[in-house]
Amino acid sequence: MMKYSHTKITPKSFYFVLILIMVMIACSDTSNEGGPIAIAEIPETSKPDRIWNVGFLIVDGVYNSELVAPMDILHHTIFHSDFGMKVFTVAPEKKVITTFEGLKIIPDYAIGDASIPSIDVLVVPSAEHSMDTDLENEVLIGFVSNVGGSASYVMSLCDGAFVLAKAGLTQGHESTTFPSDIIKYREMFPELTVLEDVSFVHDSNLITSSGGAKSYDPALYLVEMLYGRDAAIGVGKGLVIDWDRTKIKHHIVY
Repeated sequence: MMKYSHTKITPKSFYFVLILIMVMIACSDTSNEGGPIAIAEIPETSKPDRIWNVGFLIVDGVYNSELVAPMDILHHTIFHSDFGMKVFTVAPEKKVITTFEGLKIIPDYAIGDASIPSIDVLVVPSAEHSMDTDLENEVLIGFVSNVGGSASYVMSLCDGAFVLAKAGLTQGHESTTFPSDIIKYREMFPELTVLEDVSFVHDSNLITSSGGAKSYDPALYLVEMLYGRDAAIGVGKGLVIDWDRTKIKHHIVY
């Protein structure tokens, strides 16, 4: 009859094995589609020493979630720094904008207004026609190209990436867009490197997002990068969001 030997597991050896397993999990490869990384070092940047102007480009049919989510986040930096962000809206004309869901918005500025503040962060939310007629609007695309070319950061939410691509801002950069529109994005702009299955991509001064409920992620990421982790966590708490960048699937290009 075969005899089996039994090894006694002491508390000390049990905890050693447990720690070893945790280390193996933490060090596991999380790459996907060319290298999206869930845990990555955040780019080093100096904290703002002045108020940053954040311009949100809005058009008829803009989606509430892609507009309100990042605006909420970036506006709340005023409670965590003497140099928080000043948010405002810019539209093709100074007339009421109606969102896709029916919300009426009076834009702060119209494209071409001499009084528009210098824009440090340009945010382009998705809209109903971001993939078709908005791309034919030369005034709109020209504004994105000019302002985006000089802004410190440009952020798109969902199909706002199509507008950035049409304006030439995604050329030579990795980007993403709304999951179900990835195929069309690649078809319309075959020269681009497009990532999928990520919340957002940060390449140079360009931050593109999958949008929807994920629209909070790139904005909180920008807050963490500019104001620090504690500020991002604090902003998140103010909106009942448990912000932990290491749990967000994203990709940073260095």
